[in-house]
Amino acid sequence: MEEEPELRTREWLPRTAALVVGTLALATAFIAAYVGALHQPTPRDVPVGVVLGDQRAQAVLAGVRDRTDTIKPIEYADPAAADDGLIGREVYAVLSSTPQGKLLLTTASASAPAATELVTRVLTTAAGRAQTPLEVTDEVPVATADPRGVVPFYLAVGLVLGGYLGSTALGISLGTAPHSLRRAGLRIASLAVHAVLLAVIATLLVGPVLDVWDHDLPTLAAVGLLTTLAAAMVAAAVQAWLGLLGTGLVILLLVVLGNPGSGGIYAPEFLPAVLRGMHRWNVPGLATDLVKSAVYFDLRSARWPLGGLLVWVALGLVGLLTATLVRGRRAARRPGRQLDTRPDA
Repeated sequence: MEEEPELRTREWLPRTAALVVGTLALATAFIAAYVGALHQPTPRDVPVGVVLGDQRAQAVLAGVRDRTDTIKPIEYADPAAADDGLIGREVYAVLSSTPQGKLLLTTASASAPAATELVTRVLTTAAGRAQTPLEVTDEVPVATADPRGVVPFYLAVGLVLGGYLGSTALGISLGTAPHSLRRAGLRIASLAVHAVLLAVIATLLVGPVLDVWDHDLPTLAAVGLLTTLAAAMVAAAVQAWLGLLGTGLVILLLVVLGNPGSGGIYAPEFLPAVLRGMHRWNVPGLATDLVKSAVYFDLRSARWPLGGLLVWVALGLVGLLTATLVRGRRAARRPGRQLDTRPDA
């Protein structure tokens, strides 16, 4: 009987030490990712469109490129293709010349106000050097209530947070790996209902309550539903395979790396190379891009983030169902262990 406390100590001490080390590692990664990526944004290769054959505009951009790698010219076959590139968010602006000899810079500040401000400043200086008047037109401006263009990012962060917290709460309450396909179906249905409710609440907040946007609210709600469900299903799948320890991996992917790499705080071209393309595949980045497409742009800029989020939902579903068949059923056969959330349960 005297050895029982010692046995308990030997059981919980390694697990406690592992949790402490894990949380320290996550906190360290969080600080390194945010401070490392965001403390000194350095723009490079910010894309600006130009039409082939527009010699005056091409010459100005070529002159800028010779002096700095801040701006990268992207050539299009004709003005219609350049417009598609602007609305499709391939470029932040399009430089063209008019028959009167002026330069026209058409921007889309809703993509990233800091990026379009940089482009405008650099090309204004270049036009002055070439002694050519420059006229600037903002084709897709940000909302008046969001002059820095950060609401899409913070909305996406809230939706992603709600998604993985919902999954974590169910994992703590019911066990991380459902013990049957029926329970897995109920888990998925619960997360879907949670996603619907959070999407509606979030849309009401940024719509009529805070009056950031007053248009395309049903589309925005659909984006919120898909974002929340994607985060929830990714978290559910990882946690089903790894137990609640998988929550650390989820936080690493969706928060520690996901947020600074989303392109929401700074445009991707302002980030270190290792994070520059992350917004094209991680859930926060895809969600931020899809929110911008829903309220500012159109389907031309929505295809990739929409497809990406759907892929994450599908992967999460497959991961949760396979974990149910492998881990869940095995745990169900162990008496008295149904709600054990350890990875080896």
